[in-house]
Amino acid sequence: MIVGTRGSQLALKQTKDVCADLSKITGQDIEINIIKTKGDKITDSQLYNMDSKGLFTKELDKAVLEEEVDFSVHSFKDLPTELDEDLEIVAVPKREAPNEVLISDKSWDELTEGSTLGTSSLRREAFCNLYKKDLQLKPIRGNIETRINKVKDTSLDATIMAQAGLKRLNLDNNIKTIFPLDYFTPAAGQGALAVITRKDSDKKEVISKLNHYQSMQEVFGEKSILKELGVGCQWPIGAIARFNNNKFNLYSILLTQEGEILKECNETGSIKDAEDLGRKIGMIFKDYV
Repeated sequence: MIVGTRGSQLALKQTKDVCADLSKITGQDIEINIIKTKGDKITDSQLYNMDSKGLFTKELDKAVLEEEVDFSVHSFKDLPTELDEDLEIVAVPKREAPNEVLISDKSWDELTEGSTLGTSSLRREAFCNLYKKDLQLKPIRGNIETRINKVKDTSLDATIMAQAGLKRLNLDNNIKTIFPLDYFTPAAGQGALAVITRKDSDKKEVISKLNHYQSMQEVFGEKSILKELGVGCQWPIGAIARFNNNKFNLYSILLTQEGEILKECNETGSIKDAEDLGRKIGMIFKDYV
């Protein structure tokens, strides 16, 4: 089998982990094909100022559709809300920690007015404004190591990142603060991976054995909020689903870029109804966007 992936260190680590697990099932080695996406080529612009649909996935989708590769591995949060009709997410491996984290020599409370924080995320910008930190927000792009180094070399006082990527690359010693999920709510799907094949693929059945049902239902619930709204990066939205003690809870918050809370929703129900709960929240949010 052949897998398609982006070429960043994180993307390769994620893909190699998936391939290792799949090789245990099939007993076969999997060839890795690195594919450069449009998002990898653009390094000087805020993501939310661009047409972000498929920014990090379109070229990989094309490779899967044209049978250059058998499947692809993505960070779930990078996926557009609508997949090509001939593609399918056949597996979501067990989710890593979805939390947001602070990378800085200073604590969150020590970041005073005028401190520089790097982010190209509209959602992270909105949360910084929500907590009235009066930080000087600066665009930042690049891989995880690049962003960490910009803090270390004092180009920035801080940046905010996903805990999952740092853990996967064994760089979590750089974390200053792990934010609670209800304080700095992550992007829909954060911490999870998506394994995508063609709907008619003869490899689909074996690849689907990588799926972790709870993780899939959590992120499908979160993404269904955006799908119902028909938005991606255009609005600051945090969403997190958790399944604990046989209870499935989906929380989401909609903000303005300036940090005003437009609406918060919290829905509880059966894990099998995750997408219905997400659609319910999305319908409520429609009145505010």
